[in-house]
Amino acid sequence: MARPLDARQKLRNTSDCSPREGKTQGRAINKANYAEHLKGPWVEEFVYSEEEFVLPGREWQGSKLDERKKILLSRFDLALQSNWKEKMRNGLFRYPLKKLQTRILPGSVQFVAQLNIQRGIERRKPQDIQSVQQRFDPHQFNFNKIKMEEILFQMSRASIRKDSSSNADYEIQGSELERNCCQSQAELQTTEDKGWKPGNTLLVINVSPLEFGHILFIPDPALCLPQILTQDLIQLGIESVLLSADRGFRVGFNSLGGFASVNHLHLHGFYLDQELLIESAHSEPLCPDINFHLLSGFPAQGFLFYSDGKDLEIVARNICKVTNYLVTKDIAHNLFVTRGTLSSHNTDPKSHARIRIIIWARKSCFGAKEESAFNVALCELSGHLPIKTVEDFHSITEASAITIIQNYLLPDAEFSQLTSQLIALLTV
Repeated sequence: MARPLDARQKLRNTSDCSPREGKTQGRAINKANYAEHLKGPWVEEFVYSEEEFVLPGREWQGSKLDERKKILLSRFDLALQSNWKEKMRNGLFRYPLKKLQTRILPGSVQFVAQLNIQRGIERRKPQDIQSVQQRFDPHQFNFNKIKMEEILFQMSRASIRKDSSSNADYEIQGSELERNCCQSQAELQTTEDKGWKPGNTLLVINVSPLEFGHILFIPDPALCLPQILTQDLIQLGIESVLLSADRGFRVGFNSLGGFASVNHLHLHGFYLDQELLIESAHSEPLCPDINFHLLSGFPAQGFLFYSDGKDLEIVARNICKVTNYLVTKDIAHNLFVTRGTLSSHNTDPKSHARIRIIIWARKSCFGAKEESAFNVALCELSGHLPIKTVEDFHSITEASAITIIQNYLLPDAEFSQLTSQLIALLTV
């Protein structure tokens, strides 16, 4: 669980590269100069609580993008969207994102294909990845090297702690503080210098956006965590979907070997104002006591957790049991978080009163040639196809999309064996 806000000292004590005795660039931070220190660049802080979760599902409304203006936005939506639009106006993205040309492919899956030529051209070249377990490399691009202006805000969960020596304070939620930094002494600039609290998660624009509001959730970048999911980050990702009043806000994760392009821990978040089959596709219970299911009514077979917005720490812990197991077996994986229904023939498909967290175990792609139409990552596995070329956008069919996607899934025998292993793991 959370530890009190002595995080700066905690980080210094556990890090090989932290400044000695609380100094930043030769100057100690104490009560006398802390206020002065904060006069420099400081990232806006978004502190949230469970009371802000939007638990009832919202129905899809008519013409999607045109309806965004009619949606009553939450405080989270307002903060994200207003800051994101400002960054777009200020030219901080690699290309301006206008309304994307969209096709719903004929067929039962109703794939959402979107033409995004610029992303295919302008996005950062993926790093050389050789293992799902690959260590963080400070010499490669990482999120300590982004521009300050790309940060929307820092995010933390409010957990009121009464302290006899002070007023109520916030706790930083996160076991990441137990991890070591990996920057050298020469490279180090503390998070206090950079403008955010140690342990907080940054929301940063994806400079090569695939949709409106495309952002990255980055746990304190100075921790230099590799692209391996943590319980705290996946819980924050689920909570972010609950904080949004927009049914189209989705969160996802690509592991190394699963088309993650940067080996520095992050989630993706974005708005997609299109209903996806995966929100209501049928599933079969594997471990019903913990809402762990097999996603069976969908071309990309995977594992599914349901949540009603309660006991999210337990849900996140079980998700990480699965993803940690996949990491130990060097199995690439993708994860997608969306609002959705329970798997029941009696469930109103428009109720969307649950959160669905889907995990796909898949073939690893290490230095593999990219597909011409689209790469198979979290979006594509969920039924959202960002297409790179005009020709592919107009020619792609449901059958051809399914063929590409299923080529990256585990063989049936391997998937069946993995299913049995995960059931055993989660029922211990």
